[in-house]
Amino acid sequence: MKTLPVSLLLVLFTWTVCAWADRGRQKRAWIIESFTIEEENPGPFPYKLGKIELESSYLVRYQLKGQGVELEPTDILSIDKEGYVLVHGKVDFENKQGIKVLRLTFEAKDKSTNEVDTRLGVHIQILDVNDHAPKFHESVYEVTVDESHSQGKTVMTVLASDEDDSRTNNGTFDLTIKSVTPTPDNVKFYIQQQKDANQQQQQFGAIYFNGCLNYEKAQKYTILVEAKDKGEKIQLSSTSTVIINILDKNNNLPEFSGKTGSGKVKERETGVEVLRLQVTDKDTRGSEAWKAKYTIHGDKKEQFKIETDPDTNDGILTVVKQMDYEEQTYQNLSISVQNELPYFSCKVKKQVENAKWEVDVIPQNSGMSVENLYNTIPVTIYVEDVNDPPVFIPPVKHVHIMENIAAGTSLTTFTAKDMDGSHINTFKFVKGEDIDGWITVDAKTGRVSTNKILDRESLFGINSTYRATLYAVDDGVPPLTGTGTLFIHLNDQNDNVPMLEVNTVNMCLDTDPTEAIITAVDLDLPPYSSPFNYELLGDVKDKWRVEPTHGTTVSLVKEHSVYSGHHLLQIKISDQQGLSSIQNLSVTVCDCSIAHNCHVRMTRMAQMGPAAAWIVVLTVLIFIAMCLMVLLISCKAPKKKIEMDDDIGRLIKTNTENPGTDCVVPSSIGIQKTDSFNVNTSFKLSTNVNSSHELTSRTVMHKTREAPQLVFPNQMFIRSIDRSSTRSYRDNFKRSSIRSSAFYGNAAYVSNSLAVIINMKLLALQTRDEEFVVYEPHCYMDEGQAMENAELDALSIPENDFHPEMLSNLDNRFCHLAIISRPDLM
Repeated sequence: MKTLPVSLLLVLFTWTVCAWADRGRQKRAWIIESFTIEEENPGPFPYKLGKIELESSYLVRYQLKGQGVELEPTDILSIDKEGYVLVHGKVDFENKQGIKVLRLTFEAKDKSTNEVDTRLGVHIQILDVNDHAPKFHESVYEVTVDESHSQGKTVMTVLASDEDDSRTNNGTFDLTIKSVTPTPDNVKFYIQQQKDANQQQQQFGAIYFNGCLNYEKAQKYTILVEAKDKGEKIQLSSTSTVIINILDKNNNLPEFSGKTGSGKVKERETGVEVLRLQVTDKDTRGSEAWKAKYTIHGDKKEQFKIETDPDTNDGILTVVKQMDYEEQTYQNLSISVQNELPYFSCKVKKQVENAKWEVDVIPQNSGMSVENLYNTIPVTIYVEDVNDPPVFIPPVKHVHIMENIAAGTSLTTFTAKDMDGSHINTFKFVKGEDIDGWITVDAKTGRVSTNKILDRESLFGINSTYRATLYAVDDGVPPLTGTGTLFIHLNDQNDNVPMLEVNTVNMCLDTDPTEAIITAVDLDLPPYSSPFNYELLGDVKDKWRVEPTHGTTVSLVKEHSVYSGHHLLQIKISDQQGLSSIQNLSVTVCDCSIAHNCHVRMTRMAQMGPAAAWIVVLTVLIFIAMCLMVLLISCKAPKKKIEMDDDIGRLIKTNTENPGTDCVVPSSIGIQKTDSFNVNTSFKLSTNVNSSHELTSRTVMHKTREAPQLVFPNQMFIRSIDRSSTRSYRDNFKRSSIRSSAFYGNAAYVSNSLAVIINMKLLALQTRDEEFVVYEPHCYMDEGQAMENAELDALSIPENDFHPEMLSNLDNRFCHLAIISRPDLM
């Protein structure tokens, strides 16, 4: 606690009495010395900071105002009735308001009047204590640097600050490296401290190293940095962690470890892998420092290329240009290897205390060329001989001849050579590309001749030149082919006459002469073409003329005497050599006041009116109706004549497996009945579609049993039939056909005749049941199914005597057959 000096109070009191004597009684005010208070004083509270003493009887009550009372920081200070300044709580030197001195006003009031008698200014200074440790702005710092990072360069900068008063030891601190993990032998880290000019409470710490970083020894360093203040009573500190990640660089060169592959290539092969080179590298796999890059030396013709396998880092040597065994049997090469990243090396030579170490760095301070450090391996590639194709000497030939030369004319002779050194093959010449068939080639000699008369104006010639190719094919294994090219240059002849480009023109009818442009063309070249001579033939005097008569394009002039209409002119056109042709020129003259174009006018005149249009429409409709009628008539079923077996042994065409058409015949037609048959009310006539007709009775009944039906399922049936019965049936059928023919001729009895024919055929079928020996059907096998024993039952067909007089009714071929079959009867 601090008390004001008594002498000072007496001086002040004397000064006040004098002033009062001079001016009368006045209020007194002055400033006294300040008090001091330590921050963070633990108490107990309240405690007395000091006393303000005044020797005046009228001063009975004291009052404090200002910071620490009613102003921030509030409720910290007060004054009692005896004049003691009391402290009620802790004060902070590092408060948010930044208040380092509390400024107050002390007042003494008269007890009776409550007027301020004395006013004093009081300053209380806050004293700092070491209550804050220096702090880093980051608890963990992390940075990545290349292992090629040079010593003496900044690696990382940390920042720390102390909230205590920087003017005292409490706010002053030091930065130091406490530990490095792992402990290196090739590098030493250190930190240099520097104050911030703008912020006195902040300090920077730059981290450096001496020596060489090596990724293979340590991929990461963890450094513990400490900030510790210089407090007198107690020192406070804090730490931060700095992580330094090392990025691998190319400080290890790749080394060859082996090679695989045949080391051989066949001549003329390309894109073939001949060798694969293996290397090892201590750098990180997959990084640019690990990836190998190969270089070929000694490949003057650039016949090889080498690429890196991205997975294995192998060097793949490939042939990119054809090699010829006859030129070289092997090729010596050397291949060097390096990395995609430039090579870097750092080695510690000597450690120096408190200074940079002595190191050997490549390539910065080394006089050695980096290329000399690359590993190199020699390789030899052998060429294998294979069959070489023949080579044309020369490969291209040009021949100049006159067009229209005779077929078979010799043009040139090609020569080819087999380039094989170990074995010589023979070869033949073959014609290759010959679009229009102009040439022939002798297979042995290579002589090229014309195959036909050559025309310079051919569509297959370009600029009077025709191109053809020849092949020379050897007999090697496999056979190979060489190609030669022939260019035939044709000189022009005057073999084309001039022709009109357009042979129709339109001209206007006028009182004055009018003209039209005409142009002629000639496929020949000068001097066998334009300019041409034009000459009109026929009665053209005072009607038509050509101006000028010489040129490529001239004017046809029409005199006023020519009437409108169509005119056919003949014009003779001659080239420079006198070769000419007579061309027909069609000229249409019309009144251009009606239509500017004669063709348009003719088109308008040709347009039909409404009546003509209706006529055309009706004609089309009639034509369509006729087509429909023809179509309907053609769709009717054609009437087919029923065929029969004749007496001379020819049978009708039948197909019993095709579907037929059943027709029901009413019984009212009138069929002759016999004693042995009873006919039901209807019959069915089954007519086969293949022009043969089969009559099947399905409802005819015998007296006491049903007549057998002729049914043909998909099974095989064999029936024994009596030939005599067959002949009787054929006679009845023939008689019925004769009757039907008589009725068919009479148009009035067409329907009756058809019924009679059907009835007669049905009666013939009924009679057949009595004459035929009918056997029960027997199933041998389903149709389409294989049979183990393909033998059938024997047919019991009675043999009839053969009479030689029957030969008179047979054809000559059947007579010859009968003589061979039955010589005993001849």
